[in-house]
Formats: sequence, C-alpha cells, structure tokens
Amino acid sequence: MLITLPTMPDTPLRLLVLGAHPDDAEFRAGGLAAMYRDLGHVVKFVSMTNGNAGHHLMRGEALAARRRNEAEAAGAIIGAEYAVWEHPDGWLLPTPELRTQVIREIRAFQPDLVLTHRPDDYHPDHRACGHVVRDACFTVTVPAIVPDTPALRRDPVVGYLGDEFTRPTELRPDVVLDVGVKLDTIVAMLACHESQLFEWLPYNERVENQVPSDPPGRRQWVFDYYTGRLRANADRFRQRLIETYGEERGRKVQWVEAFEISEYAAPLDQSARKRLFPMLPGQA
Repeated sequence: MLITLPTMPDTPLRLLVLGAHPDDAEFRAGGLAAMYRDLGHVVKFVSMTNGNAGHHLMRGEALAARRRNEAEAAGAIIGAEYAVWEHPDGWLLPTPELRTQVIREIRAFQPDLVLTHRPDDYHPDHRACGHVVRDACFTVTVPAIVPDTPALRRDPVVGYLGDEFTRPTELRPDVVLDVGVKLDTIVAMLACHESQLFEWLPYNERVENQVPSDPPGRRQWVFDYYTGRLRANADRFRQRLIETYGEERGRKVQWVEAFEISEYAAPLDQSARKRLFPMLPGQA
C-alpha cells in the first residue's frame, strides 16, 4: 500500500526521546522518529546512562565509548542528534540532580513532544528515567526552579514508550502507529548497536550460539528479534488499530508502535493530536 505523508511544515516540530540506555529510543520510537525526520521535523535522542554495564565481556569506559559510537551511528541513519549522558548503567536514580538535568534538557531543546519510559518497568534505570521525567513535568514552566535556564511558557505533550508490563497497570495507548513503511530504517538503526543486538542480548537470553556472523544474516536476526515484538503490539491493540485506521487496514497492520500520553503535562487534545501525529489518518 502506498502511503503519502504530509508536506514539509513551515515550523518544524521538535521530538525529544529520553531513554535510559543507548538503543532505548529507537527500539520503542524509531518508526515515529523516522517519520518525523521525513516530514522535516527535528528529533533528538537522549540516553541518560552511558551503557557501561550492558555486556558480558566488556565494561567500563571501553564499553561506554563503544556504545556512544553505536548511538551516534544509529542517530545518523535518520539525521537525529543522539546525546549520551555519563550516569553509570544500572545505577540511575530519580534524584533532584537528575531532575535538574532533565529540566535543563527539556527547556533547552523546547520540544513539542517528549517520549520516555513508563515509571513501572522491569529495569531500574527505565523506572528512574520515567519517574524523573514525570517529576519534571510542570516544573519546566516554573521560573524559580532551575533559574539558570529560562522556563518554558507551556508544557510539551509527554508520552510513554510502549512496553509489555501489566502491573500495576498495563499500557493504555492513546496513539497506535503503523510503522511498517519504516521497518528497514528502524532495523538499520538497531543494527548499529552491535554490542547489544549481536552480543549482549543474545548472551542474556542464552541464544548467543544462534547469532549469524554474516551481515545479511545479522540483519535478518535483528529483523526477527524486533518485528516479533512489534507484531505482538499489533495483536494486543487490534481494536485500537481498527479505530485509528479503519476496519480494512486496521486488521492488516502488523508492525506497531504504541504511546500512552501522560496526564501530568500538556493534554493530547484533538488539535495537539493533529499537529503532533500528522501521519495518522485524518490528521493532515
């Protein structure tokens, strides 16, 4: 199916994805980010930790440097800036100091849309990241808080990246996005993270002996690993897809990113939905 995206905007939107680790942003929002770049919008990925613990053989500064390079290569695929902060992997905490850093980042970048982890997740770094971004909501508009960086006049819309967890509450998506047209781009971004997709994650899941050594085989490995999760989203949110895309297309969609909008920042009303998600049907 040929999908026509809207024309370039007069004023580009600004998307900020705040993740805990290098690869979190593109794993959960790579399709949306790629669509934003196609439309001429500005995208920035941030990893709050340097990823220096995400490996079974490497660690410390050598691993952090490698993961920083991988992140920059992934961002370059779509022309997005990729910042990697220096907090150690595995020890992120929602401290006032980290909240200050997040407030400064949001104010400096001036995003229209911010995406981050939900505050409940399997990984403590993901939880800390979600908590600290939630706590930064509203305070980014308060001049007396972090007065060295000019406050925003309004909150951006803040959304949570999709996940599979159900306790205390499962994800309730406000936006479901068919990212099938960007599948190759997302896979290319993920494949830049060689230390993760071909080494650490296979080791952690005890399938390291199954990883191919040739580039085509590795690309297929990433494709299978990634699309299995996207397909699960499609099955899980089928009714919402039908509501969004209509009966015929909604039943056929296979590759889906899902986002839940936080109630602690600006609302995703009809006007904001049309502006921030112009690639959805009826929004252009």
